[in-house]
Amino acid sequence: MNPNKDLVKGMLFPSAVLLMLTGFSFCSRHPGYKQTKSGIYYQLHRFGEDTVKIVPGDYVVVDLTCMTMDDSVFFEGTRQFQVKEPESGVSVDECFLMLSEGDCATFIINTDNFSGQTLPGDIQVVWSDIDPAKIMIDVIEVQTEHEFRKEQEAFLNWIEDFGDYEKVVLKQYIAAEEIDAELLSSGIYYCLIREGNGKMVEAGDVVEVHYEGRFLNGKVFDSTVKRNESFQFVYGTDYQLIKGLEEGIGMMREGEKSLFLVPSEMAFGATGSATGIIPPYTSLIFEVEILKVSSAGKI
Repeated sequence: MNPNKDLVKGMLFPSAVLLMLTGFSFCSRHPGYKQTKSGIYYQLHRFGEDTVKIVPGDYVVVDLTCMTMDDSVFFEGTRQFQVKEPESGVSVDECFLMLSEGDCATFIINTDNFSGQTLPGDIQVVWSDIDPAKIMIDVIEVQTEHEFRKEQEAFLNWIEDFGDYEKVVLKQYIAAEEIDAELLSSGIYYCLIREGNGKMVEAGDVVEVHYEGRFLNGKVFDSTVKRNESFQFVYGTDYQLIKGLEEGIGMMREGEKSLFLVPSEMAFGATGSATGIIPPYTSLIFEVEILKVSSAGKI
């Protein structure tokens, strides 16, 4: 936030000043738009209530909507990235540098001579096939590079502290539930419920299991038992299991039933599950029963 914000009350916001001083002119080619000297057409929809103007090097959080000239949307989403110094030619980086925190504007850009080094790659790929194109930018937050790095450092420190906190929570849960569990070097807890007498699970085996996944509050998020549909997979194949279950099932044999308490680092980590069911940094409980273990070629 600008410490001199109170000094500019009653004055024009920076974006408004910019419109007056940079030689914008109304253009009949795109009614309602003004044109910059570089050839970008511009329509401001909203002035922000802040005075934090974007400069090269700043990190911004923006809502982006990319459209064809008939307003068909080909990209829409929220992104965070660092704004770059504009390159020569028509540059979308110039658009960001016209705005302040809270501003919302639409730009029309001819993309045949387009430079968009600021835009994330997923947008640039689609953008390159549209000419001309509109981009609406709604500036949610502006941070200096120093502020961004400081916040990032604080977050990483929190993550380190969270790991210790999560260990304490798991220990307290085990004590409260009186679970006789072994702590493995990876951080997962292993509790044998029923011994098995069949084949040990080995890499390449086809394994059939029943499992139930729960949060520490007891809420079930997935259960093959309730679905009455077992899960079959090839053990050791990438992306079949989270790391905690990969390790746990590798310790089991056919007929065994065990309980695993899995810290977030060995589960879905910082992102959570792709479905959104498992939040980031969430410890999980899995009750697993090995129904059948078949060696490759002997199914």
